[in-house]
Amino acid sequence: MDYKAIYEQAVQAAQQAEADFIAKYGEPMYCGFAWVDISNGRDPFVNWARKNNVGKKHWNKGWMIWNPTSNFTQSMDVKEAGSTAFAKVLRDNGIDAYMGSRAD
Repeated sequence: MDYKAIYEQAVQAAQQAEADFIAKYGEPMYCGFAWVDISNGRDPFVNWARKNNVGKKHWNKGWMIWNPTSNFTQSMDVKEAGSTAFAKVLRDNGIDAYMGSRAD
């Protein structure tokens, strides 16, 4: 599989989801963080990510890609939209991923 292409597609989907959210709702000021969790730390995509400095080992298990678009907003809602879209692209490519978030 072309993991670089999957990653780039996921980033693009996340950026579009964030832009669409902002266009529709603005930037709600409920501050927080969002990321993508990949539960299998031995997934081939994780091996690619590790070699390419994408993400880091999850504190619990697996792999984590923090704020995958590097968006500087403090709006947790915007970051959740992007991380959800990113995780969906990974899932569509057979990678078990999901969005995680927490309020600040």
